Amino acid sequence: MYTQTDIIKDTTQPGPDGTEGELVINVGPQHPATHGVLHLVITLNGETIQKIEPHLGYIHRSIEKMCESLSYRQFIYVTSRMDYLSAHINNLGCAQCVEKGMQIEVPGRAQVIRVLMSELTRIASHELWIGAMAMDLGAFTPFFYTFRERETINDIMEETCGARLTMNYMVPGGVMYDLHPDFHKRVKAFVAQFKHKVTELDDLVTNNIIFQSRTKGVGILSREDAISYGCTGPVGRGSGVNCDIRKLYPYAVYDTLSFDEVVETAGDSFARYMVRVKEMYQSISIIEQLIDNIPEGEFQAKTKAVLKLPKGEFYTRVETARGEFGVYIVSEGATTPYRIKFRSPGFSNLSALHHMAKGSKIGDLMATMGTLDLVIPDIDR
Repeated sequence: MYTQTDIIKDTTQPGPDGTEGELVINVGPQHPATHGVLHLVITLNGETIQKIEPHLGYIHRSIEKMCESLSYRQFIYVTSRMDYLSAHINNLGCAQCVEKGMQIEVPGRAQVIRVLMSELTRIASHELWIGAMAMDLGAFTPFFYTFRERETINDIMEETCGARLTMNYMVPGGVMYDLHPDFHKRVKAFVAQFKHKVTELDDLVTNNIIFQSRTKGVGILSREDAISYGCTGPVGRGSGVNCDIRKLYPYAVYDTLSFDEVVETAGDSFARYMVRVKEMYQSISIIEQLIDNIPEGEFQAKTKAVLKLPKGEFYTRVETARGEFGVYIVSEGATTPYRIKFRSPGFSNLSALHHMAKGSKIGDLMATMGTLDLVIPDIDR
């Protein structure tokens, strides 16, 4: 855990009042537990965390400024490179913002395909997170089990979209291609596989007494604090906050579906874990409701080759695997946006890390930080 941690300040000698001094260490920016180029400056008193200060910018690419020089068809796919584990959903949020501005009516078939792809993306993201989270806490085997299901989803994505990670499938007015002829069969097979194999996850992780000891009562975030820091997604819902955009502000066909918003009230790392596990079951339920009811018709509305949004301001939001993703466009009626701003969930969730970890032991930091499910390019735009 500390192989790449450098001491930058050592004041461990007792102070004038006889108290212990402080030790300031760097975690990252190339630390395996940060899952990306995140730099944390941590102040310790013994093994107790006194302060955590994130230093960002190592992977900043000026994505919002880049988008302002791209057309309304092109800018959508830059967001695949932000939260790359929610690429479909990011693209959907951007496409919906363009559709809102141009008042494009999306065909029913495309709406259903969008939701199916979004929920498969959510499951794949949560599977990767659970495997990585367990590995961060010392359990290596769950990583292979969770990647087995994730690879099945990636194979389905590759067959229909031509890519496995940054799919670039959503377009203003619908989706880029119709579904592959084998899509229905392969999704049904995946659902059956998931239901049959998911008990292994409970045996290996959920009911593991070591995992429970490392996560229960660790990294507590109260409901009030979660709201104050703007935490959304499983981080917010793990603290009892009702913040699922699919329920609060339904889009696509979510208002026609029956599913539960998963909310836990403990506010600790185990609660955030359970939210993600239960959300996968809800995503499976959504897929089952839609897979046999994909309407016939066009997969894309007829639109002009060059799109121009009318002058004005437009905002849409979607529920990614990590929380609320907002897209804000200011248009002056040209072929490119005048201003684009993205509201990414990871940035707000990371802001609560100091509050959650202060006073805990350095050994508990991996559990606390891990359950935030940080994707650094989503923060460092």
